[in-house]
Amino acid sequence: MTPRIAAAIPIARPQIGEEEKREVLQVLESGGLVAGARVAAFESAFAGYLGVPYAVATASGSAALQVAIMALGVGPGDRVVTTPFTFAASSNAVIHAGAQPVFVDVDPATGNLDPDATEAVLRGGGIRAILVVHLYGRPADLPAFRALADRYGVLLIEDCAQAHGAAVDGRMVGTVGDAAIFSFYPTKNMTTGEGGMVTTADAGVARRARLLADPRGDQEYAYEVVGFNYRMTEIAAAIGLVQLRALEARNEQRRANARWLAAGLGDLPWLRLPEEPAAVRSVYHQYTVHVPEGRDALARHLAAHGVASRVYYPSLVPHTPAYRRLGFAGSYPNAEALTRQVLSLPVHPSLRPDDLEVIVDAVRSFPGAPR
Repeated sequence: MTPRIAAAIPIARPQIGEEEKREVLQVLESGGLVAGARVAAFESAFAGYLGVPYAVATASGSAALQVAIMALGVGPGDRVVTTPFTFAASSNAVIHAGAQPVFVDVDPATGNLDPDATEAVLRGGGIRAILVVHLYGRPADLPAFRALADRYGVLLIEDCAQAHGAAVDGRMVGTVGDAAIFSFYPTKNMTTGEGGMVTTADAGVARRARLLADPRGDQEYAYEVVGFNYRMTEIAAAIGLVQLRALEARNEQRRANARWLAAGLGDLPWLRLPEEPAAVRSVYHQYTVHVPEGRDALARHLAAHGVASRVYYPSLVPHTPAYRRLGFAGSYPNAEALTRQVLSLPVHPSLRPDDLEVIVDAVRSFPGAPR
């Protein structure tokens, strides 16, 4: 196979079309740029898509996390179980709320928070909430975590930043926890350029979230909470309304691309592919393989053949410099093994059949594969 230029096939490619451009132009021409009718319409449409009563738009997924945690009443003195194997925004939001993240190990197959490891911590008491992350678009074990939250009397928070439209047993992520958040960063399954959303079935949580994101409230200058300026713009919401209408079709294209990759790579004994049990609907934010030997060499080989890849994530949050300075450490054997093995391949809906063929051929031609 003739090598292609480096990064000819990117790891992600936001899909922004003419309809989004027209909607943005209409917002600019209207002069109303912040927290207006389009934001309200986007909140309503997103809540309707999930089938939840309330959705509150924010400026980013990280802002949504902080707002959701604080709206649930989690704060100083509280401890929140969460995963060490993800982007730091999850535990950062816990810390910004004044609470303490408690990291536990993950399922070695999925990278998601492990229910058994979580229960071992819950038995010791002193936990206020569980914060699960639906990693790579693969839902965490929501039935198990909902049962744990109910059994031990703790809150369940879902970080769905990578999992728009994913489901377990026919129930979408973002509808099971006491509150959930979504991110609309450019590389996500849908984007608003930058933005986030809090979802909940609790009217009180929704109201507090709205005041935290926009403390102006119903009566001007009569502030009820010490909130933030985390409002979503009308421009972002205009893009989001278009993107939401395309989400299901694009998720199905991701799933079709994942099936193509699985068919082309499934016989390689040195590569472990993502699994999707019958009860699970993954939306493949990333197509992440496990490479027990030679992961970094494979990434270099792919780059030489024009295929971008990324390691999500090369280090654990509690082992990063910022968290070590705060006194975090700990041993998480499953998560630590994943940092050395995981590699994400392109799976986004912009891929063409010949792109998928190039990806498969490049992986299969890896000369460093164990024999």
